[in-house]
Amino acid sequence: MRVTVFGATGSIGRLVVQRLLDDGHTVTTLVRTPAKLGLTHLRLTLTTGQPSDQTAVRTAVAGADVVISALGPTLKRSATGTPVTEGTKNIVAAMESEKVTRYIGLATPSLTDPKDNPHWKLKVLPVMARLMFPNALIELRGMTAAVTATGLDYTIARITNPTNKPASGRIRSGFLGHDKIGSTMARADIAAFLVSQLTDTRYPRTMPAISN
Repeated sequence: MRVTVFGATGSIGRLVVQRLLDDGHTVTTLVRTPAKLGLTHLRLTLTTGQPSDQTAVRTAVAGADVVISALGPTLKRSATGTPVTEGTKNIVAAMESEKVTRYIGLATPSLTDPKDNPHWKLKVLPVMARLMFPNALIELRGMTAAVTATGLDYTIARITNPTNKPASGRIRSGFLGHDKIGSTMARADIAAFLVSQLTDTRYPRTMPAISN
């Protein structure tokens, strides 16, 4: 498949790109500094720019079968503004213009999915986020709403505590209060789950929680 990846220089995004290439896909990325990605490949196209640049975003999305966004908000308490939300809106607009319908992205269980049942995380995590990372929570809500309010075929994986442990290959996914989902997950396994959604049909227009 032809996959466009946003957030490719991040700790999860870089793993997503490598996984896609290993699996034989053709990858386009939008990166501010191409050298920062540290990858070269015949099936990898590096587009220079950032999500705030509508023209660059549309160039990166053109011709794609799927978009994977590994973008996420900064956790700095001093952060202000909503650059990730605005960038996601640009991605959605580009997808609609280029008639790309499949979107795979990230969020956290601070946000709920209609398939969730009552669960302590749905009560505790939003409160913690408001206290510790208020702007990040605003960003998460904004970037997620930018996708879910559209007709896109989206799957947004909710993660809680990513780690740099080696990939275990053990991935739990489902909905809070219904499936047994933990909190910790290796970033390599998060990347593997995102890539698996290229062909996994279990989670159309939903936000499954995932863990090891």
